[in-house]
Amino acid sequence: MARTEPDFSRKLNVSLRARVTLIVVMTPEEERVVAKIKDVCETWDPPRQCIAWDAVDGYSVIAGNKNFHTQSRDPLAALDDIQKTDENAVVIFKDFHEYWNNPQVKRRIRNFSHSFKYNRRSIVIVTPVQRVPEEIRDDAVLVHFPPPSAAELSSDLDLLLATSGIEVALSKAGREKIIQAALGMTLNQARRSFSKAIVTKGTLDDRDIDTIIADKKDILSQSDALEFYSLTETPDNVGGLMVLKDWLRLRERAFTEEARDYGLPSPKGIALIGIPGTGKSLTAKMIADLWHLPLLRLDVGALFGSLVGESEERTRRALSLAETIAPCILWVDEIEKAFAFGSGDAGTSQRVFAHLLTWMQDKTSPCFVVATANNIAALPPELLRKGRFDEIFFLDLPSTEERREIFSVHLKKRKCVPADYDLDLLAQASEGYVGAEIEQTVIDAMYLAFNENLRRVTTADILSCIKKQVPLSISQRETVDSLRAYLAEGRAVSASRPAGRTTAPAGQTIALETFDPIRT
Repeated sequence: MARTEPDFSRKLNVSLRARVTLIVVMTPEEERVVAKIKDVCETWDPPRQCIAWDAVDGYSVIAGNKNFHTQSRDPLAALDDIQKTDENAVVIFKDFHEYWNNPQVKRRIRNFSHSFKYNRRSIVIVTPVQRVPEEIRDDAVLVHFPPPSAAELSSDLDLLLATSGIEVALSKAGREKIIQAALGMTLNQARRSFSKAIVTKGTLDDRDIDTIIADKKDILSQSDALEFYSLTETPDNVGGLMVLKDWLRLRERAFTEEARDYGLPSPKGIALIGIPGTGKSLTAKMIADLWHLPLLRLDVGALFGSLVGESEERTRRALSLAETIAPCILWVDEIEKAFAFGSGDAGTSQRVFAHLLTWMQDKTSPCFVVATANNIAALPPELLRKGRFDEIFFLDLPSTEERREIFSVHLKKRKCVPADYDLDLLAQASEGYVGAEIEQTVIDAMYLAFNENLRRVTTADILSCIKKQVPLSISQRETVDSLRAYLAEGRAVSASRPAGRTTAPAGQTIALETFDPIRT
């Protein structure tokens, strides 16, 4: 179901006109859904009677004919009292899932759903749980009530700001991103998040975007397959990869209303392939920080269950939750392992990933997929075709200039001043090293200095550690050669500048420094 409120109201109105007798609305937002049902009932001419029941207060009339007086708190008696309502009444039952295990309640509901076909009464059960008894499922229309739309969140934020009397320092783009950050929350969750941001600083400004994004973490507890990552990696923490960074910055405003009005579609995603340790996972985290969007990691292994149909249902639920939180970054790490289909799972793997591929192709929600892969040979060709990703980037061995930048990044992260080190010498000495290996040489050098009376680490310490380490480009030379051949054949875009191509370490035959990464 779409996210917009009018869509829910329209579908409810159609169901009532079609004399649907049993509707189950699944949502934790009881207050909102009751208000929407009330609004629909009041649009009829004359207004339909709408009454609501719960186990504490019994019945209350919320729209239409007020001539209904009964306080039955027992569920069976409350169901019997429906006969006293108008023939076109809409009767809302709250928390009725608590009585699903009562066979008499289930039988009474089924009897009413059959008999009400001859009048215009409808029962609407509002429940926060996703489970509906099999006996009732065939008689019911199941509705997933959508979270508040951007328009409703914006209206609620305006009301909150008007009543708080604080100074608002939000830019137009900042306000839009705050609303985007709150999408996927319930109205109460969004309201609490807005209020917390306001009382923390006494104002609301663009800096509160990250605060509201962080508050969405609790939503992900609904799915074991999705993991929320805090925004900690900025573009400054990622050395090199300037072509990729420029591509991302060009699309930084892609999820704004301004872009939609201009006619731009939301980006679908990118595939990051290449040599292990070159920063593919780090880049996924950096994108989320650059675009101020929540980062969700899809744990492929957690999608699989032991029961029939459980894996497919987990996949649907995880992707549906990602769409609820959208706009967001959905990170699928080492996606090639996801396509290592088992031979003894009765086709479950194929069905799960066929569903994933179809979703990537057809999704309309602004979920930007970042898929990383080390083993290109294990990727099925249908994954990398146009339509699933906007671009495929290859992360190669870093150039001399990129290695210099990577050393600077890791020295800063460890409270060292890069200007105190001979970065040019370090960059030359580390030819053939990937970013992860460069980071490890800095850490190893710091351990040396730390254990010698906590002295300051020096360039000589790092050089010593570089000489002791055997880089992947040498220990796995054949694998690295085959990966770099993928780029040399023009099957991906280099994430680095053309002038920044590194020469191959001794013994390698692939010369990529003349390759133009911008494909025609």
